[in-house]
Amino acid sequence: MRNTIRDSFGRAIRDLRISVTDRCNFRCPYCMPAEIYGEKYAFLPRAELLTFEEIARLTRLFADLGVTKVRLSGGEPLVRNGLENLGGLLSRIDGRDDLTLTTNGYLLAENAQALKDAGLQRNTESLDSLDEEVFKTMNGRNYGTGRVLEGIKKADKVGLHPIKINAVVQRGMNDHTIVDLARYFKGTGHVLRFIEYMDVGNLNGWKLDQVVPADEIIERINAEMPLEPVEQNYRGEVALRYRYVDGGGEIGVIASVTKPFCGDCTRARLSTDGKLFTCLFASQGTDLRGPMRSGATDDALRDLITGIWGRREDRYSELRSFATAQDNASKKIEMYQIGG
Repeated sequence: MRNTIRDSFGRAIRDLRISVTDRCNFRCPYCMPAEIYGEKYAFLPRAELLTFEEIARLTRLFADLGVTKVRLSGGEPLVRNGLENLGGLLSRIDGRDDLTLTTNGYLLAENAQALKDAGLQRNTESLDSLDEEVFKTMNGRNYGTGRVLEGIKKADKVGLHPIKINAVVQRGMNDHTIVDLARYFKGTGHVLRFIEYMDVGNLNGWKLDQVVPADEIIERINAEMPLEPVEQNYRGEVALRYRYVDGGGEIGVIASVTKPFCGDCTRARLSTDGKLFTCLFASQGTDLRGPMRSGATDDALRDLITGIWGRREDRYSELRSFATAQDNASKKIEMYQIGG
């Protein structure tokens, strides 16, 4: 069954991002600041998390409705035990042509082979800086870069290709390390992507003046390693693509703040506790876990998803005003609950 659904702006559903856990072993200030998410913070009890079987069932229904790309995220997905078992279930779903993982990489080296064997196709790792002190500050746990770099190496070795590395850029925090990071991955075959610091959630103290615009990021790198723009791989791709003029590979910039791409957004998000969110900046989602556990049929769940997506009119980044950016007044779901 394939019946691609569209929202009120005609945007099809193509991508499903699944948060498999709300827990994380990092405490990045822009996502889960340690002063709030301390040792006594109450994360979801296990009974409230979607089981792997429930995730697989919902993913199959989303695939029926047009989803072809599935991404596992968190929190940090690798802190959930047995993630390769979920990968095995998802890899067998018809209609899906991409299965990937976003991870901070700290636990990847010991899990990469099992994930590859289970059917995971590729992975994206977060690495905000190669500077040890900057990285320790930004992960909030005083961890060095060693295990993350080892995770990238192991993912490469087992064939989780292509590998993408994401770096959130925050002015005054790590923007002075942009060029060094680009130079390190140039020529490796990996795609480094810089992400403008976004106003996701309500607790990270986001300020507009901490955003380093995509154009500035590209200008800094281009000044030392000349770049030229590249066409998108497909409509709705989130990153603006550039390649090194000397053939040294490709980088990308995700410019949600300065160059919004809402018009081509095809992404749905499934939270750890089974709520469907139609925007990264949404304030609330729609419960799918409750109906599913109450005995809803596949047809009933498909109808529910179709209705939610059909009413979708999210354009947060396009509508973001300077006033909203400054006071960050609107309440939004936290990123660790629905993934990036």
